Amino acid sequence: MASPSNDSAAPVSEFLLICFPDFQSWQHWLSLPLSLLFLLAMGTNTTLLITIQLESSLHQPLYYLLSLFSLLDIVLCLTVIPKVLAIFWFDLRSISFPACFLQMFIMNSFLTMESCTFMVMAYDHYVAICHPLRYPSIITDQFVARAVVFVIARNAFVSLAVPMLSARLRYCVGNVIKNCICTNLSVSKLSCDDITFNQLYQFVAGWTLLGSDLILIIISYSFILKVVLRIKAEGAVAKALSTCGSHFILIFFFSTVLLVLVITNLARKTIPPDVPILLNILHHLIPPALNPIVYGMRTKEIKQGIQNLLKRLE
Repeated sequence: MASPSNDSAAPVSEFLLICFPDFQSWQHWLSLPLSLLFLLAMGTNTTLLITIQLESSLHQPLYYLLSLFSLLDIVLCLTVIPKVLAIFWFDLRSISFPACFLQMFIMNSFLTMESCTFMVMAYDHYVAICHPLRYPSIITDQFVARAVVFVIARNAFVSLAVPMLSARLRYCVGNVIKNCICTNLSVSKLSCDDITFNQLYQFVAGWTLLGSDLILIIISYSFILKVVLRIKAEGAVAKALSTCGSHFILIFFFSTVLLVLVITNLARKTIPPDVPILLNILHHLIPPALNPIVYGMRTKEIKQGIQNLLKRLE
């Protein structure tokens, strides 16, 4: 392991993650709610995946997209939370150089993959409400397969440069990362090279992907709202809004936590440094834990599928 001296340019072979540098006594108390949220996230998403797999009535494009979303949530949780809990419980702070940048890649790419999946789901709702007669011919299994390839390829390709740029830096300011996870900002601070381009690329690439998805989501729901306001049949408006309700709630969870995280990062000088660290961890836990519950409670077909799954286990 490289010595954390300020004037040494010896190559770094591993980093040390220091969670909550100002309040490390919090760690043992915080581990319990984080563990419960982690188990909830893994349990609910796994249940949703099994339900969709076993119930033939759920073998439809929208539920395939929901399965993709659950898979992304599971991978994100497994990438971040077990390492955080290992630090809290066993003081296993070290993380290898490759593992750190792999974690950085997954966090950056899967975050934008989830945003892109929201956009595809918004298009699904747009076709279902605005062009219901054409829905079976447009939203097909082949469409879902192409959408999945697009979601993965676009975001993985653009996000790959973030860890690659960080991995090429010379780390000579030590190997102690004041964070629970390998974020680009926390890691690149340890470099003695100019990191301006590194940070600029992540900012531009991230907000280009998230921003374009958000714009397309807004456009889709603008058309949906326009059509819904024209519907005069009794109960049709409520049914249309109910179709989109779960999607709205998921986007709200995703965007609210992300927005709070961004604001706190911008206000680092006025708030304790441990606050953004905690919010970053919660961003990888709260939406994954709540998303399946929302769809399970609000979608009749999924609720019925879970009930059938429980009957099989009896």
